Amino acid sequence: MQIELLSNSIDIKKYLKELGVESGGVGIMSAKAAHHTLYIRDLHVGGANILKQDALSVGADLAVPRGTVVAKTPHVDCILIATSKQLELLSKKELLQPFGLKEAAKKFQEILKIKKPKDVEVMGVINANDDSFFSESRFKEGSAIEAIERMIADGAHIIDIGGVSSAPNSARVDKYEELRRVKPILDAIQGEKLFNKVKFSIDSYEPDVISYALDSGFKIVNDITGLADKEVCRLCASYDATAVIMHMQKKPQTMQENPEYENILSDIYSFFGQRIKEAKAMGVKDIVLDVGIGFGKTLEHNLMLIKHHEHFLTLGKSLLIGASRKSMIDKISPSLPKERLAGTIALHLEAVRNGASIIRVHDVREHIQALKIQQALNAI
Repeated sequence: MQIELLSNSIDIKKYLKELGVESGGVGIMSAKAAHHTLYIRDLHVGGANILKQDALSVGADLAVPRGTVVAKTPHVDCILIATSKQLELLSKKELLQPFGLKEAAKKFQEILKIKKPKDVEVMGVINANDDSFFSESRFKEGSAIEAIERMIADGAHIIDIGGVSSAPNSARVDKYEELRRVKPILDAIQGEKLFNKVKFSIDSYEPDVISYALDSGFKIVNDITGLADKEVCRLCASYDATAVIMHMQKKPQTMQENPEYENILSDIYSFFGQRIKEAKAMGVKDIVLDVGIGFGKTLEHNLMLIKHHEHFLTLGKSLLIGASRKSMIDKISPSLPKERLAGTIALHLEAVRNGASIIRVHDVREHIQALKIQQALNAI
């Protein structure tokens, strides 16, 4: 007899099918193999005691603070540990219970519906300015077209064009100067018919710049202000463009001045929920979410957002991550932007493992290779 310890990240359904398990058994057993760890905040203590007993009854468990059983405090935080099968059973049980458990049950059901994307798109970065933090991403008209064609050859799915740096403490640029910077590149893209080879995104929150890009054939609006300007919403709706809603605390000039959150995951989740609702009401159909790595976040905030990226999949939107060569890498491993490729790939692969389906990068070829290796590992 031989016993082999298998990775928890395997495609368990594939293994069960190869073993010859009946189709019904594959579904049942794979649900038992998938584990969920849910941090539940501010649950009524009565609900915590009910959920604790119900969890134990189905083979799951709920970690609660001391004193919960005697209702020492009116509300508690707790951690639920359950397989998919156990979570499904709990979602049915708690629908009939008081103390907020009905709402918890609905959330359990949302979580069970999550399906991580299988395909990942690589978005290459082209900056039409002189002050982006990574100098090798800065291009003028002629060199920009060469860089775009190189990225296309390297396998890019999307090219993101921006004329204004959004790095911390970056200078404010008016819309006229921004348009002056990007217009030659946009015109050249249209003239070279590069839209036939790749999708293009405009990295801007200025309606005039966005309008020109959409008129030029761009299909994606990458807005670091998260559609704060309703005119940007209207443009996305009228052109049937994809809107990337990014979260940023404050403005680029002030965003890194002591960023604080009550709870980073829940706060950004609530922000997304509100902005999605507003965008849909204005007719925006296709929405992508970006948690905004480095935009008003500490190192710990950034790491939390990447590690728990899957949390945002219950919003039902594609997730974009952009950590390319950012200063969070320097805070972990001191380095200049040109020395941060390895750290960038590590962060992006972790985000992809946790649900990201678009990665915004300076280095297309290297990311395409890394993704192919990860996909090969996932297929085992």
